[in-house]
Amino acid sequence: MLGPVILAASRSDKMRRFISAAPGTKQVVDRFIAGETVDQVVPIVEDAAEKGLEVTLDVVGEDITTPAQAEAARDAYLELIERLKVLDLGPRAEMSVKLSMFGQALENGHELALANVRPVVEAAAAIGTTVTLDAEDHTTLDSMFAIHEELRKDFPQTGCVIQSYLFRTEDDARRLAEAGSRVRIVKGAYKEPASVAYQDKAEIDKAYVRITRILMEGEGYPMIGSHDPRLIAIAQELGRQAGRKLDEYEFQMLYGIRSDEHVRLAAEGHRMRVYTAYGTDWYGYFMRRLAEKPANLLFFGRSILTKG
Repeated sequence: MLGPVILAASRSDKMRRFISAAPGTKQVVDRFIAGETVDQVVPIVEDAAEKGLEVTLDVVGEDITTPAQAEAARDAYLELIERLKVLDLGPRAEMSVKLSMFGQALENGHELALANVRPVVEAAAAIGTTVTLDAEDHTTLDSMFAIHEELRKDFPQTGCVIQSYLFRTEDDARRLAEAGSRVRIVKGAYKEPASVAYQDKAEIDKAYVRITRILMEGEGYPMIGSHDPRLIAIAQELGRQAGRKLDEYEFQMLYGIRSDEHVRLAAEGHRMRVYTAYGTDWYGYFMRRLAEKPANLLFFGRSILTKG
């Protein structure tokens, strides 16, 4: 299994230097990363809007080691929100944030992350959009869910992410599938031990379907994060069975993957949101994309071999 090996490499400074220097890296990174600056990502949001798509924007970077870095991450999101406000793009673009970027792993990290993410959520609400808290490894989730619950007291539209490969997630989904909630379901992209997570792809997919059913039959707003045609078709059927209209849930896919499918689903009347990452600290995000799908790794390998 290459996935766990790649995920381990995502934490290696030596591999970071090697991958960054590889001649074919930029070609592949550009496929998954929309740019390094707000100026580069804004045209992508505008283009998506013209195609009937929505986006969720992620300023990449997770290895925060100081409170100053956490504040810089907060400020990067506030800058993004200000640009969206000026261009009147707020209704087309939400934000996705990883609380590790906001200082969650530092001393008093729970309180620090909450203090840093709150102004981002407040600013997003002021321009007519919202923030979704991304799920990270299982050790961070109790803190993430507690912050999510706290933020929803003032900003009930704040979303969160759950991961089908974790044993706990069906219970989390039942708790979260309440009126006004926004919940994204994904398979999961972190290396987790067998004590807390399914290791077999078939079991992960079965759990994904069970959780999607819980969300569709609940009172909240499901966000289906998948590129798998079979899981997308199943989600559509579960939506029909639950009596949901097409605007009562949405699909989400990554920027640079199955772009034709983004447009097709939108043309069918579905809400389709493109998860769009940008920024200079792309390495960890990039490596998880490789780990998720062998075809991405093959594409990267060919790019390296064919560059001089």
